[in-house]
Amino acid sequence: MADKNINVNDNLNKLLTIMAQLRDVDNGCPWDVEQSFETIAPYTIEEAYEVADAIQQKNLPALKDELGDLLFQVVFHAQLAKEQQSFEFSDIVDAICDKLTRRHPHVFNNEITSKDDLAKKWEIQKRAENKNETRSSVLSGVSSNQPAINQAYKLQKKAASVGFDWDEVGAVVDKLDEEIDELKDEMVLANNRKRIEEELGDVFFSCINLARHLDINPEWSLRLANERFTKRFSYIEQSVEQAGKGVEECSASTLMMLWEESKRSGSND
Repeated sequence: MADKNINVNDNLNKLLTIMAQLRDVDNGCPWDVEQSFETIAPYTIEEAYEVADAIQQKNLPALKDELGDLLFQVVFHAQLAKEQQSFEFSDIVDAICDKLTRRHPHVFNNEITSKDDLAKKWEIQKRAENKNETRSSVLSGVSSNQPAINQAYKLQKKAASVGFDWDEVGAVVDKLDEEIDELKDEMVLANNRKRIEEELGDVFFSCINLARHLDINPEWSLRLANERFTKRFSYIEQSVEQAGKGVEECSASTLMMLWEESKRSGSND
Protein backbone atom coordinates (compact mmCIF):
# COMPACT_ATOMS: atom_id res chain seq x y z
CA MET A 1 0.00 0.00 0.00
CA ALA A 2 1.38 3.39 -0.97
CA ASP A 3 2.22 5.81 1.83
CA LYS A 4 -0.56 8.39 1.83
CA ASN A 5 0.89 10.49 4.66
CA ILE A 6 2.41 12.86 2.11
CA ASN A 7 -1.12 13.90 1.15
CA VAL A 8 -2.42 14.34 4.70
CA ASN A 9 -2.19 18.13 4.68
CA ASP A 10 -4.04 18.37 1.38
CA ASN A 11 -6.72 15.98 2.63
CA LEU A 12 -7.18 17.88 5.88
CA ASN A 13 -7.38 21.19 4.08
CA LYS A 14 -10.00 19.68 1.79
CA LEU A 15 -12.04 18.55 4.80
CA LEU A 16 -11.73 21.94 6.47
CA THR A 17 -12.85 23.64 3.25
CA ILE A 18 -15.88 21.35 2.98
CA MET A 19 -16.78 22.11 6.58
CA ALA A 20 -16.55 25.85 6.01
CA GLN A 21 -18.76 25.52 2.94
CA LEU A 22 -21.37 23.56 4.88
CA ARG A 23 -21.48 26.35 7.47
CA ASP A 24 -21.69 29.16 4.90
CA VAL A 25 -24.79 31.19 5.76
CA ASP A 26 -25.66 31.94 2.13
CA ASN A 27 -24.61 28.82 0.25
CA GLY A 28 -24.20 26.14 2.92
CA CYS A 29 -26.41 23.41 4.32
CA PRO A 30 -29.33 24.81 6.37
CA TRP A 31 -29.03 22.02 8.94
CA ASP A 32 -25.29 22.51 9.46
CA VAL A 33 -25.70 26.28 9.67
CA GLU A 34 -28.22 25.91 12.52
CA GLN A 35 -25.97 23.75 14.71
CA SER A 36 -24.06 24.80 17.83
CA PHE A 37 -21.61 23.16 20.24
CA GLU A 38 -24.54 22.02 22.37
CA THR A 39 -26.56 20.49 19.52
CA ILE A 40 -23.54 18.73 18.00
CA ALA A 41 -22.24 17.24 21.28
CA PRO A 42 -24.67 14.26 21.28
CA TYR A 43 -23.54 13.35 17.77
CA THR A 44 -19.91 13.49 18.87
CA ILE A 45 -20.64 11.00 21.65
CA GLU A 46 -22.64 8.78 19.30
CA GLU A 47 -19.80 8.67 16.75
CA ALA A 48 -17.31 7.68 19.46
CA TYR A 49 -19.53 4.74 20.40
CA GLU A 50 -19.81 3.71 16.76
CA VAL A 51 -16.02 3.65 16.57
CA ALA A 52 -16.01 1.31 19.58
CA ASP A 53 -18.65 -0.89 17.92
CA ALA A 54 -16.54 -1.26 14.77
CA ILE A 55 -13.51 -2.17 16.88
CA GLN A 56 -15.50 -4.76 18.83
CA GLN A 57 -16.77 -6.29 15.59
CA LYS A 58 -13.21 -6.31 14.18
CA ASN A 59 -14.62 -4.57 11.11
CA LEU A 60 -11.74 -2.48 9.76
CA PRO A 61 -13.60 -1.04 6.74
CA ALA A 62 -16.34 0.15 9.10
CA LEU A 63 -13.70 1.46 11.51
CA LYS A 64 -12.22 3.58 8.73
CA ASP A 65 -15.63 5.11 8.02
CA GLU A 66 -16.48 5.65 11.69
CA LEU A 67 -13.12 7.29 12.41
CA GLY A 68 -13.87 9.62 9.54
CA ASP A 69 -17.22 10.49 11.09
CA LEU A 70 -15.52 11.15 14.43
CA LEU A 71 -12.89 13.32 12.76
CA PHE A 72 -15.67 15.29 11.13
CA GLN A 73 -17.07 15.99 14.59
CA VAL A 74 -13.72 17.45 15.65
CA VAL A 75 -13.62 19.57 12.50
CA PHE A 76 -17.21 20.71 13.11
CA HIS A 77 -16.39 21.92 16.63
CA ALA A 78 -13.24 23.60 15.32
CA GLN A 79 -15.27 25.47 12.69
CA LEU A 80 -17.76 26.65 15.31
CA ALA A 81 -14.90 27.93 17.48
CA LYS A 82 -13.24 29.63 14.50
CA GLU A 83 -16.47 31.48 13.73
CA GLN A 84 -16.46 32.74 17.32
CA GLN A 85 -12.80 33.75 16.92
CA SER A 86 -11.86 31.48 19.82
CA PHE A 87 -9.58 28.87 18.21
CA GLU A 88 -9.35 26.77 15.05
CA PHE A 89 -8.28 23.31 13.92
CA SER A 90 -4.54 24.07 13.85
CA ASP A 91 -4.76 25.24 17.48
CA ILE A 92 -6.30 21.91 18.43
CA VAL A 93 -3.44 20.03 16.77
CA ASP A 94 -0.82 22.28 18.41
CA ALA A 95 -2.45 21.81 21.83
CA ILE A 96 -2.51 18.00 21.68
CA CYS A 97 1.08 17.86 20.35
CA ASP A 98 2.28 20.05 23.23
CA LYS A 99 0.31 18.03 25.77
CA LEU A 100 1.61 14.66 24.53
CA THR A 101 5.17 15.94 24.62
CA ARG A 102 4.78 17.26 28.19
CA ARG A 103 3.15 14.08 29.43
CA HIS A 104 5.67 11.70 27.86
CA PRO A 105 9.07 12.92 29.13
CA HIS A 106 10.21 9.28 29.15
CA VAL A 107 9.90 9.36 25.35
CA PHE A 108 10.91 12.88 24.40
CA ASN A 109 13.39 13.67 27.20
CA ASN A 110 14.96 10.19 27.43
CA GLU A 111 13.78 9.69 31.01
CA ILE A 112 13.69 6.07 32.21
CA THR A 113 10.71 5.22 34.40
CA SER A 114 8.58 2.24 35.44
CA LYS A 115 4.95 1.75 34.44
CA ASP A 116 3.74 2.58 37.98
CA ASP A 117 5.89 5.71 38.20
CA LEU A 118 4.69 6.72 34.76
CA ALA A 119 1.03 6.65 35.85
CA LYS A 120 1.81 8.77 38.93
CA LYS A 121 3.85 11.29 36.93
CA TRP A 122 1.00 11.49 34.39
CA GLU A 123 -1.44 12.56 37.11
CA ILE A 124 1.08 14.97 38.65
CA GLN A 125 1.62 16.59 35.26
CA LYS A 126 -2.13 16.89 34.67
CA ARG A 127 -2.61 18.58 38.06
CA ALA A 128 0.29 20.92 37.34
CA GLU A 129 -1.34 21.91 34.06
CA ASN A 130 -4.56 22.67 35.90
CA LYS A 131 -3.02 24.55 38.83
CA ASN A 132 -4.23 27.91 37.52
CA GLU A 133 -7.80 26.65 37.14
CA THR A 134 -10.43 26.67 39.88
CA ARG A 135 -9.85 23.00 40.72
CA SER A 136 -8.82 22.04 44.24
CA SER A 137 -9.45 18.28 44.45
CA VAL A 138 -7.40 15.38 43.14
CA LEU A 139 -10.68 14.16 41.62
CA SER A 140 -11.31 17.39 39.72
CA GLY A 141 -11.46 17.11 35.97
CA VAL A 142 -13.48 13.89 35.83
CA SER A 143 -16.52 14.76 33.75
CA SER A 144 -19.89 13.92 35.29
CA ASN A 145 -21.42 13.84 31.80
CA GLN A 146 -19.63 10.66 30.74
CA PRO A 147 -21.06 7.17 31.31
CA ALA A 148 -21.03 6.25 34.99
CA ILE A 149 -18.73 3.26 34.44
CA ASN A 150 -16.06 5.45 32.88
CA GLN A 151 -16.53 8.11 35.54
CA ALA A 152 -16.08 5.60 38.37
CA TYR A 153 -13.02 4.10 36.70
CA LYS A 154 -11.36 7.51 36.32
CA LEU A 155 -12.24 8.58 39.88
CA GLN A 156 -10.61 5.42 41.20
CA LYS A 157 -7.50 5.91 39.07
CA LYS A 158 -7.09 9.47 40.30
CA ALA A 159 -7.50 8.44 43.93
CA ALA A 160 -5.01 5.61 43.42
CA SER A 161 -2.47 8.04 41.95
CA VAL A 162 -2.04 9.62 45.40
CA GLY A 163 -1.95 6.29 47.26
CA PHE A 164 -5.64 5.86 48.14
CA ASP A 165 -5.94 2.27 46.97
CA TRP A 166 -5.89 -1.38 48.01
CA ASP A 167 -2.44 -2.98 48.10
CA GLU A 168 -3.45 -6.17 46.30
CA VAL A 169 -6.35 -7.56 44.30
CA GLY A 170 -7.42 -10.03 47.03
CA ALA A 171 -8.44 -7.10 49.25
CA VAL A 172 -10.56 -5.72 46.41
CA VAL A 173 -12.36 -9.07 46.06
CA ASP A 174 -12.99 -9.10 49.83
CA LYS A 175 -14.44 -5.57 49.58
CA LEU A 176 -16.74 -6.69 46.76
CA ASP A 177 -17.95 -9.62 48.87
CA GLU A 178 -18.56 -7.21 51.74
CA GLU A 179 -20.63 -4.89 49.54
CA ILE A 180 -22.70 -7.81 48.24
CA ASP A 181 -23.41 -8.93 51.81
CA GLU A 182 -24.50 -5.39 52.71
CA LEU A 183 -26.82 -5.35 49.70
CA LYS A 184 -28.37 -8.64 50.81
CA ASP A 185 -28.93 -7.23 54.30
CA GLU A 186 -30.82 -4.24 52.90
CA MET A 187 -32.90 -6.37 50.49
CA VAL A 188 -34.67 -8.21 53.35
CA LEU A 189 -36.01 -4.95 54.81
CA ALA A 190 -39.36 -3.50 53.71
CA ASN A 191 -39.72 -0.05 52.12
CA ASN A 192 -35.98 0.19 51.72
CA ARG A 193 -35.54 1.09 48.05
CA LYS A 194 -33.17 4.04 48.64
CA ARG A 195 -30.72 2.01 50.72
CA ILE A 196 -30.88 -0.89 48.25
CA GLU A 197 -30.12 1.52 45.42
CA GLU A 198 -27.12 2.89 47.33
CA GLU A 199 -25.75 -0.55 48.20
CA LEU A 200 -26.22 -1.77 44.64
CA GLY A 201 -24.24 1.26 43.48
CA ASP A 202 -21.47 0.29 45.90
CA VAL A 203 -21.43 -3.21 44.38
CA PHE A 204 -21.09 -1.74 40.88
CA PHE A 205 -18.34 0.61 42.09
CA SER A 206 -16.44 -2.29 43.66
CA CYS A 207 -16.77 -4.36 40.48
CA ILE A 208 -15.25 -1.51 38.50
CA ASN A 209 -12.44 -1.23 41.05
CA LEU A 210 -11.77 -4.95 40.68
CA ALA A 211 -11.57 -4.53 36.91
CA ARG A 212 -9.06 -1.71 37.39
CA HIS A 213 -6.87 -3.88 39.61
CA LEU A 214 -7.03 -6.67 37.03
CA ASP A 215 -6.03 -4.14 34.34
CA ILE A 216 -9.31 -4.79 32.50
CA ASN A 217 -11.40 -1.99 31.03
CA PRO A 218 -14.83 -2.45 32.69
CA GLU A 219 -16.75 -0.80 29.84
CA TRP A 220 -15.15 -3.10 27.29
CA SER A 221 -15.64 -6.16 29.51
CA LEU A 222 -19.35 -5.36 29.86
CA ARG A 223 -19.69 -4.80 26.12
CA LEU A 224 -18.27 -8.29 25.54
CA ALA A 225 -20.72 -9.71 28.08
CA ASN A 226 -23.58 -7.97 26.25
CA GLU A 227 -22.37 -9.50 23.00
CA ARG A 228 -22.26 -12.99 24.52
CA PHE A 229 -25.75 -12.53 25.96
CA THR A 230 -27.08 -11.44 22.55
CA LYS A 231 -25.54 -14.45 20.80
CA ARG A 232 -26.86 -16.89 23.39
CA PHE A 233 -30.36 -15.42 23.35
CA SER A 234 -30.37 -15.53 19.55
CA TYR A 235 -29.54 -19.23 19.83
CA ILE A 236 -32.58 -19.67 22.07
CA GLU A 237 -34.84 -17.82 19.62
CA GLN A 238 -33.60 -19.85 16.66
CA SER A 239 -33.99 -23.14 18.56
CA VAL A 240 -37.55 -22.28 19.59
CA GLU A 241 -38.44 -21.12 16.09
CA GLN A 242 -37.20 -24.41 14.62
CA ALA A 243 -39.63 -26.16 16.98
CA GLY A 244 -42.47 -24.05 15.61
CA LYS A 245 -42.95 -21.99 18.74
CA GLY A 246 -42.36 -18.49 20.04
CA VAL A 247 -40.13 -17.68 22.99
CA GLU A 248 -43.10 -16.43 24.98
CA GLU A 249 -44.72 -19.88 24.68
CA CYS A 250 -41.85 -21.68 26.42
CA SER A 251 -41.50 -22.28 30.12
CA ALA A 252 -38.68 -20.70 32.09
CA SER A 253 -37.08 -24.12 32.59
CA THR A 254 -37.08 -24.77 28.84
CA LEU A 255 -35.48 -21.41 28.14
CA MET A 256 -32.80 -22.00 30.78
CA MET A 257 -32.09 -25.44 29.31
CA LEU A 258 -31.59 -23.85 25.88
CA TRP A 259 -29.43 -21.17 27.48
CA GLU A 260 -27.06 -23.78 28.90
CA GLU A 261 -27.13 -25.56 25.56
CA SER A 262 -26.12 -22.34 23.82
CA LYS A 263 -23.09 -22.03 26.11
CA ARG A 264 -22.00 -25.59 25.33
CA SER A 265 -22.51 -25.01 21.60
CA GLY A 266 -20.01 -22.18 21.58
CA SER A 267 -22.47 -19.29 21.26
CA ASN A 268 -20.41 -17.50 23.88
CA ASP A 269 -17.38 -17.20 21.59
